[in-house]
Amino acid sequence: MLEVDNIECRYGKVDVLRKVSLSVGKGEFVALIGANGAGKSTTLKAISGLLPPVGGRITFEGEDITRASARRILEMGIAHCPEGRRVFPYMTVQENLEMGCYRRRDWKHMSDDMDAVFDRFPVLGERRAQAAGTLSGGEQQLLAIGRALMSRPKLVLFDEPSLGLAPNNVQKTFEYIMEINRQGTTVLMVEQNAYAALEMCDRSYLLESGHVSLEGRGDDMIHNPHVQQAYLGMEV
Repeated sequence: MLEVDNIECRYGKVDVLRKVSLSVGKGEFVALIGANGAGKSTTLKAISGLLPPVGGRITFEGEDITRASARRILEMGIAHCPEGRRVFPYMTVQENLEMGCYRRRDWKHMSDDMDAVFDRFPVLGERRAQAAGTLSGGEQQLLAIGRALMSRPKLVLFDEPSLGLAPNNVQKTFEYIMEINRQGTTVLMVEQNAYAALEMCDRSYLLESGHVSLEGRGDDMIHNPHVQQAYLGMEV
């Protein structure tokens, strides 16, 4: 479904990604782990069109999207759920969800999709007329997920979905993401909680200093000595 082939990205003159390659198959749950500053979020931005690569190639369902606009990439079926939730704080919950489908034209189905979000996350239905900025951190994360789902994505890019959440909300958020994947939506997730990410995913990539240093099944990565020592806090 998604092929990232030797992409390079930079901020100004600073190289951030150096020939990063990865793939995500239809229906898969793939995790991207690594330390802060390794280039994980930059990889997602490159895929979603927010930071076009200066080298390499990205294809989605066989179409080259390396230089496509973020708008076009969203229309093709890639939704980006950004780090820090990034809800529109002065807009209502419902208005935030409506922003998730602003590129859609199948108006008659949007109401059904919003009802489906409220069914999945009842607390959002209860607060649909409430300003998003007044929600708790966990509720805002659910809203960010719901907003991404409103675009009817084929692939969702989750960037640090557990960041800043209370422990009970972290577990709930992970359960929702796994449910979304089980229902057929492909997932590529960046997550600082490496152990949780590796337990959840089908396959994973380790990004270090702007390049992929390891890849493999989630359970295999958990037992990799380097991953255990550097990212899971285990003595080897």
